[in-house]
Amino acid sequence: MSGDAGPGDGAERSPTHGAGDLDELWGAGTPDGFRRLWAPHRMAYIAGETGTGQAEGGGCPLCRIPTLDDDEGLLLHRGERVYAVLNLHPYNPGHLMAVPYRHVAGLDELDVDESAELVAVTQQAVRALRAVAAPHGFNVGINLGHVAGGSLADHLHQHVVPRWGGDANFITVVGQTKVIPQLLAETRQRLAGAWRAP
Repeated sequence: MSGDAGPGDGAERSPTHGAGDLDELWGAGTPDGFRRLWAPHRMAYIAGETGTGQAEGGGCPLCRIPTLDDDEGLLLHRGERVYAVLNLHPYNPGHLMAVPYRHVAGLDELDVDESAELVAVTQQAVRALRAVAAPHGFNVGINLGHVAGGSLADHLHQHVVPRWGGDANFITVVGQTKVIPQLLAETRQRLAGAWRAP
């Protein structure tokens, strides 16, 4: 890239000029050889902004979701005792949760009807995901307690995560970053359209 002008007259060339992939760098900072995947939308989650799972006034977001309309709340299904909602911070596209309306933390706190509906809604979720996304498998489970990985451990919910061969590639393992190729609103529309009763 010899002969190219830098940003502004008289700008100095970076010390990495001519170093393979990093032909020229301009501006402040010391080059480190890493590429960047910029995801500024994640800052809303870090900052706890509205719509990121933090309920206003410190309330439970899983209790608040059913008060929203389906599109805003990313709701897929409203049952008598349990609803299904897309995870706002998915592990994979289509990652959803089956959630009892009643605010309980323990699996053993559900009554028989809630337990039965939790399983039925989970089965519906698997069928809907198979219909629209053809995953190779699923992770289905509940994190009981904060130490078990439950970020919203005070309100029981069951995760349904579709999996595909190779979905945990280098960017996930090394960069601790997931690439989600579809907007949540589009995923919600497709799954809600495929949802059907048992």
